[in-house]
Amino acid sequence: MLTEEIPQILAKPLFLKMKRKLLPYLFNRYIIAFFLSFTLIFGGLLHFSAIAAPIPAVTPEPALAQIPIPQNNQESFVAKAVARTGAAVVRIDTETVVTRRNDPLLNDPFFRDFFGGQFPLNQPQEQRIVGQGSGFIIDGSGIVLTNAHVVDNANKVTVTLKDGRTFKGEVKGVDEVTDLAVVKIDAQGSALPVAPLGDSSRIQVGDWAIAVGNPVGLDNTVTLGIISTLGRSAAKVGIPDKRVEFIQTDAAINPGNSGGPLLNSQGEVVGINTAIRADAMGIGFAIPINQAKSLESLLASGQKVPHPYIGIQMVNLTADLAKQNNRDPNSPFLIAEVDGILVVRVIPNTPAERAGIRRGDVITAVNNQPIQDGGELQSIVDKTGLNKSLKLKLQRGDRSLELTVQTAQLESAP
Repeated sequence: MLTEEIPQILAKPLFLKMKRKLLPYLFNRYIIAFFLSFTLIFGGLLHFSAIAAPIPAVTPEPALAQIPIPQNNQESFVAKAVARTGAAVVRIDTETVVTRRNDPLLNDPFFRDFFGGQFPLNQPQEQRIVGQGSGFIIDGSGIVLTNAHVVDNANKVTVTLKDGRTFKGEVKGVDEVTDLAVVKIDAQGSALPVAPLGDSSRIQVGDWAIAVGNPVGLDNTVTLGIISTLGRSAAKVGIPDKRVEFIQTDAAINPGNSGGPLLNSQGEVVGINTAIRADAMGIGFAIPINQAKSLESLLASGQKVPHPYIGIQMVNLTADLAKQNNRDPNSPFLIAEVDGILVVRVIPNTPAERAGIRRGDVITAVNNQPIQDGGELQSIVDKTGLNKSLKLKLQRGDRSLELTVQTAQLESAP
């Protein structure tokens, strides 16, 4: 009975009307359910695949070198170096008495009568000239190293230590050619600080350089730079009367620094501050400490430092330079067109003059060894020693000559 009534109910107009309204609603519900189910299933698969997929290995970037930045409580290498040597650096005050005479005109009777004797007689007048430099103690007995130009001809020398102690200084030896001097102080048994000496043959261009001294009267001044060049000849520095292969540095060296130490980063003395170029900024020069070591004992004992010489002024010559000279109609003389060392002057009363060397000669060999550099010739003369013979081969115009010259002691700069 019930089954028979269902088709009848469905066939009724009211049900058909409800059916038409419910079908879109049910259809929309099914569509939404379908998409939600699809999204959950597909999303789950994606999530699962993301979890299951292997994570590619990440190559770490190489670590960069880090520049250590010192903390405020860390002491710099400069402070450590100065602490090691600074107490041995001294100030040297000098006093030189210079005697001068008045103008001879003041003694003329007519002059004196005319002015009624208003001017004093021409008697010698003394003038005191004061100077200042630096130095450093190298021995507990009171040996102080400094520059020759700091103490040369000084009548009075006073040495002042960093701790304030003051001593009278005695100049034991001076060598103008190397600009080195030794001063002795008597500490009367009290302990003296001593500067550690390094090895200047081991320094390199680019190494740290610390200059310590008393520039322009400012005691215990420290400046920092680097080693700029090694083996700079005195001629290139502008002081051809010296025989030093200088250390060049950009550490500030000022008047009053002369004679003070040039330190390495460990606080060892590797040079003696000596000179600056007046026409350049940031260029200073120091005598290698090894040269000072080799002469210190001679100077401390008052002995003369041997300096062999032959007595010529010279320049390096190439064949091209000689050709240029010879093409010049105003050239004072013709030069042999060869590579060698041109003699530009022969100093009077020297071994070179006695050997017969002349201006314009070109030295091409020494002891049968070819030579083209004046610095090399100077080095050979130094190593030969005093009163030794050198065999020179030279070109004079179109003639080849061989002369023998005997070295002698350089008494003063020519």
